[in-house]
Amino acid sequence: MTARGRALVVFILGALYAGLSFGARICYVAAIFAALALAYSILTVLFVRRSITAESTLSAQQTPRGEAVHLSVQLTCRCPLPVSPLRVFVQTDERTIEYTATLEKQAAALGTDLPARHVGTPAVGVRQILFTDILGLIRSKANTEEMLMPLTVLPRSFTTDPLRFLSDSEGGLQQNRAAEDLSSPEDIRAYRHGDPLKRVHWKLSARKRELLVRKFETPAPPDTLILMNPAAVQFAASIESSAASLRDALCETALSIAEMQLKSGDPVIMPLYGEVDDEFSSSSAVDTVHLAERLALVPFSSTADFSDLLALELRRMRRTGATAVVTAQLTAEIVEAVCQMRRAGPSVRLCLVTMTPDSPQDRPYVARLQQHSVEVCYVQPA
Repeated sequence: MTARGRALVVFILGALYAGLSFGARICYVAAIFAALALAYSILTVLFVRRSITAESTLSAQQTPRGEAVHLSVQLTCRCPLPVSPLRVFVQTDERTIEYTATLEKQAAALGTDLPARHVGTPAVGVRQILFTDILGLIRSKANTEEMLMPLTVLPRSFTTDPLRFLSDSEGGLQQNRAAEDLSSPEDIRAYRHGDPLKRVHWKLSARKRELLVRKFETPAPPDTLILMNPAAVQFAASIESSAASLRDALCETALSIAEMQLKSGDPVIMPLYGEVDDEFSSSSAVDTVHLAERLALVPFSSTADFSDLLALELRRMRRTGATAVVTAQLTAEIVEAVCQMRRAGPSVRLCLVTMTPDSPQDRPYVARLQQHSVEVCYVQPA
């Protein structure tokens, strides 16, 4: 009930009291007309609440961050009684916007562009509809939260330097030193000038009366391992939307590194930690679209210590040629785990996503990482 409706109730009670006190018929007549108006308003609101419906459609179910999708809303109401313009509350990825819609022939339509500001899967659409009768006495609402639609906001990639694979003299992996696996002959082919004599298949060559050499399997190239900190990001309360900006930068940094490595033909492995652990593994640049979709689903709500997750990934170092660690926080435990990875053989790049790249708190950690030949890069969110 609105303030006008409450005032009308007070007027009805006052008129009845005056009529009973002084016996004036005009007071009864005024109370009856006011009560009829109130009953009309209640009837109108109840009718609208039972008959109003809202249908929403999105121009696209997913979009890159920074783009916008168009939301179309069709409102219908089978109430024959007139009502005031509807107040429609539309939920975007981070706020609620109010629109006004006037019913014409028991229908109304509105459309708006919803900006996709941050990576994730926000629920968007009509969240609530407020309406009043034509007299403005009774206000009611229709909750439509069950009609909200999920929108997948994908991270955008940016240009970054490819990860460097170490040479033998720099401590590269043993499997990188062998061009072929001499224990796994794959086929036989004719001898070509320059082939080493130890590969000649002498018995078969004598039988065929021509020089034949063994072909050996070429081992798969070493993997690029990308590790992203899945913990809830910490941010300064004075900076608006900084938590979402940090999540954007984490996802987009990981996606950019993966895209650069895949374009270079290097296989990429990226564990995705959450309520259900997952893993992205590919050697084709086409699959970066699938990685972007999976990064948008990362909740960043893990309570596990990232240093423990890094310690678990040490088992992959024998097949890893380069490692990228993407994190929004540095601790002594994380630094030590990253240094252990570097000592295990592969090159390591640590991408620190931070709003304050010159923070004195991080300088000792960065210095220790650089002493262990770990490449440190700063990523500052937009």
